[in-house]
Amino acid sequence: MRNLFLILFIALHTLSTVSSQNIQAPSEFLGYDIGTQFSRHHQVVDYFKSVAEALPNQVKLEQYGTTYERRPLYLAYISSEANIKNLETIRQNNLKNTGLLPGSPSASDVAIVWLSYNVHGNEASCTEAAMLTLYRLLTERKDLLENTVVIIDPSVNPDGRDRYVNWYNETASQPYDIDRQASEHREPWPGGRPNHYLFDLNRDWAWATQVESESRLKVYNKWMPHIHVDFHEQGMNEPYYFAPAAEPFHEIITDWQRDFQTQIGKNHANYFDAEGWLFFTRERFDLFYPSYGDTYPTYMGAIGMTYEQGGHGMAGLGILNDEGHVLTLVERLTHHTVTGLSTVEVASKNAKQLNAEFAKFFDNSSLKYKSYVVKGNTDHLNGLKTLLNKHDIKFESASGTKVSGYNYSSGQQGSMTIDDKALVVHTNQPKGKMVKVLFEPNAKLSDSLTYDITAWSVPYAYGLDAIASTTKVNSSTFLKENTKQVLQNAYGYVSKWNSLEDAQFLGDLLQHNFKVRFTEKPFSSNGSNFERGSLIITKGDNKYIKDFIGKLNSLTQKHNQPLTQINSGFSQSTPDIGSPDIKLINKQKVAVLSGKGTSSLSYGAIWHFFEQQLHYPLTSINTANLSRTNLDKYNVLIIPSGYYGSVLNESNMTKLKDWVRSGGKVIAIDGALRSFADKDGFSLKFKSSESENDDDNLTPYAEREREYTNNLITGAIFKTKVDNTHPMAFGYDNHYFTLKLGSSAYSLLDSGYNVAHLDNTKVYSGFAGKDALNNLNNTLVFGEERMGSGSFIYFVDNTLFRSFWENGKLFLANAVFFVNNNAYEL
Repeated sequence: MRNLFLILFIALHTLSTVSSQNIQAPSEFLGYDIGTQFSRHHQVVDYFKSVAEALPNQVKLEQYGTTYERRPLYLAYISSEANIKNLETIRQNNLKNTGLLPGSPSASDVAIVWLSYNVHGNEASCTEAAMLTLYRLLTERKDLLENTVVIIDPSVNPDGRDRYVNWYNETASQPYDIDRQASEHREPWPGGRPNHYLFDLNRDWAWATQVESESRLKVYNKWMPHIHVDFHEQGMNEPYYFAPAAEPFHEIITDWQRDFQTQIGKNHANYFDAEGWLFFTRERFDLFYPSYGDTYPTYMGAIGMTYEQGGHGMAGLGILNDEGHVLTLVERLTHHTVTGLSTVEVASKNAKQLNAEFAKFFDNSSLKYKSYVVKGNTDHLNGLKTLLNKHDIKFESASGTKVSGYNYSSGQQGSMTIDDKALVVHTNQPKGKMVKVLFEPNAKLSDSLTYDITAWSVPYAYGLDAIASTTKVNSSTFLKENTKQVLQNAYGYVSKWNSLEDAQFLGDLLQHNFKVRFTEKPFSSNGSNFERGSLIITKGDNKYIKDFIGKLNSLTQKHNQPLTQINSGFSQSTPDIGSPDIKLINKQKVAVLSGKGTSSLSYGAIWHFFEQQLHYPLTSINTANLSRTNLDKYNVLIIPSGYYGSVLNESNMTKLKDWVRSGGKVIAIDGALRSFADKDGFSLKFKSSESENDDDNLTPYAEREREYTNNLITGAIFKTKVDNTHPMAFGYDNHYFTLKLGSSAYSLLDSGYNVAHLDNTKVYSGFAGKDALNNLNNTLVFGEERMGSGSFIYFVDNTLFRSFWENGKLFLANAVFFVNNNAYEL
């Protein structure tokens, strides 16, 4: 095997001397043999630019976005001269094939293949392979380009990749050390896998919360390729995975899509068999959760596939694996290059059939539900419209007064009154199957052994009432509303409080030094009723602000925030504005733990929430510095999910308790609760499951994995009971649909406040094992425990998970600004 890869290495090096007359091979351009070093993003971009400049009639380069760290995102379009000349015609004709553009498509035999590399930054062989694939397509396999357009995204996540590459280049030995214990095989926190905000971009396709995803979707939806491949790496002891995928397959995936995956996989196998390379198929990587780089394209009609090469961030330039094989970067990028070219080869051989079957996918007449109707909070509806617009999914306004069908709130057949503010999404549109995937109440699961969460239904995620109707609901085009408001001189102004947009408005007011109050009890004034949490801005509290009305008016227009004027502090129904039940909101100073022990994904979601959504200052404190940190500078400390055994040692725990007793607030999320459960001084307790089977250990080895699913909850939706008189739940109804990501359960608090809890274990969507369900009844979801003048606030369920569960985000804002508001102001 080592001799084989020596030959491959020499072959790669030799390519630089046998290149076509117009372009340089990667090794020649870079100045080192490809695979002997990791290339930085700017080098990769420069290589693609050089090829595009050398062959402008065959390669077109397009910058489609910029990352948070200002790195450019590029696509390369590669094809024959004739196809590049007619590129726009090919694109438009393909969209006509889907119905996304009006007009009749002309017969087409051009296949569109999109290859995406390095969505996970530390799976760094992928981008190296992208350069070699580009070169070989234009030199050795030009024949494939006669009837294919190949779109290459060389680095979906350049921020993460450069984080990994820069770390490795400054850390690695020369020559590289194959000992896995060497520092070059041990990435420090947070690693190169995620993007700038530490999001996993391969879980963000459907939600597009990150700038890289949003930018990519804009151009992806302009093309709608026939094939999309997402290149990855897996553990160093795994060989290579390619399609066909494992079960479960979502039910909308067609027989053709399944069969063509197999056809592609068999072609790969021919190449791998010829070289004696190991691979596996139909295991681990399923096609269910819609936000992956294989499932999202699949639900958009493509043949969506993941390819996984053994190696990952641990492998570096070379590592000795458990089988005694030295796995090198040269080997890894060679495998990816072979499968990339093999994919294009199969597409070229089947271009006509690809076009024909692709067109058939967009016939949605057989879908059970013809319309989804949602109503509720205006800001939540607007948020859903924004999401649908990102995917070019059409929606309209309801025309009737009542609709019947599957009622999401009750989980059974029912009806709902509606008006023209209700949103209607029909499935008889080109992207009707994606509509089904995003809106369906409970996706059909063919196998409980799945790679990711099993529930995501957007009406639950956005906190909206919804009906799924088997008949098409009458609707009409939305009329744009003009809600511009100009404030008049008054005693004060009241803002609603029921969405994240309201919290954004509050945060901006505080940062502009406005004094803002909130009410803990409902009241009425000037003929208007105001609910708990309503914000109150009075002229008297803000006398020191020059041009108070002008500045307030400017902020309300910036946020499109409706305010109701009140003319007196004397309310029609109490409390009055000066009541102790209407409290001044502190300008909170918020800190969050980061670094070793914290989940980088959880920390990243919090960081992104404060910077990109709430737009409120956040100080990051590294766990290594916690013992030396003066917590008295902060009102709130957020502890992300993580493992804090060595961080929250006896000394730091004492420090934390003393700070809370003095008025601080700790917000603990998900796994962070383990640090406080069953500990002295805390009423938070684990709820342990009791096995009903004394013969658990007699389960045969081959059945253990499947049997264990009885203890799992793989992202399921439950209906919780909410105490919406507690400040943490202001703006919510008396129920809330929560996304439960695991089976960890905590008993109801004996002291403190059980703000939200499960009083039944009905699963509204997703998979939950029977043993896990048995342990969930009467368990905590959100709670507050007082300690001295301060509080520990518990989020059993992570409302910021992947930043798509929009209806949960206000709980965190409430915890920061409202809960135990008697806490001191700095």
